[in-house]
Amino acid sequence: MFNLILFGPPGSGKGTQSERLVERYGLVHLSTGNLLRKEIADKTALGLEAKRFIDNGQLVPDAVVIGMVDTYFDAHREAKGFLFDGFPRTVAQAQALDDLMSRKNTSISLVLALDVSEDELIKRLLNRGKTSGRSDDNDEEVIRKRFSVYLNETRPVALHYNALHKFQEVKGEGSVDEIFSGLCEAIDKLH
Repeated sequence: MFNLILFGPPGSGKGTQSERLVERYGLVHLSTGNLLRKEIADKTALGLEAKRFIDNGQLVPDAVVIGMVDTYFDAHREAKGFLFDGFPRTVAQAQALDDLMSRKNTSISLVLALDVSEDELIKRLLNRGKTSGRSDDNDEEVIRKRFSVYLNETRPVALHYNALHKFQEVKGEGSVDEIFSGLCEAIDKLH
């Protein structure tokens, strides 16, 4: 089983590249945001528990998110592998994911991070903001804060996987095809 984590700050192209990687390598796309919304909509036990935290303005605890990931894994036992998008965001989540994967007799194969300069991200997000309707894509100051949060949150996770020799940065600037080619090159060395 080939399990990939794709990292990148807001506007780095994770969504675009995830779709292409899932198609090329036959992976199951696991977005914890989408998973959380589905569990809440389906009114599962974990979804109802998550909703209580969200309704109280709190973050959903890691144990609840990991429980959802566990359930998702069980529902996709025949998968060739998974592409994790937006998860893990903290070292505690990475360790919990590693433990879960170990219990499933698999592991994270590779962590790829799209390396994009802050100036390029601002340009992309302001452009996206013109059509996305997302207010957080229209304000340069908010975009800079999001980038800063990303760096602070993910740097420790990158160090965690780097220590396991599973982390690699890939150039996230250029055409969509050039970036995809760089990601595939990194994957094909292991896969």
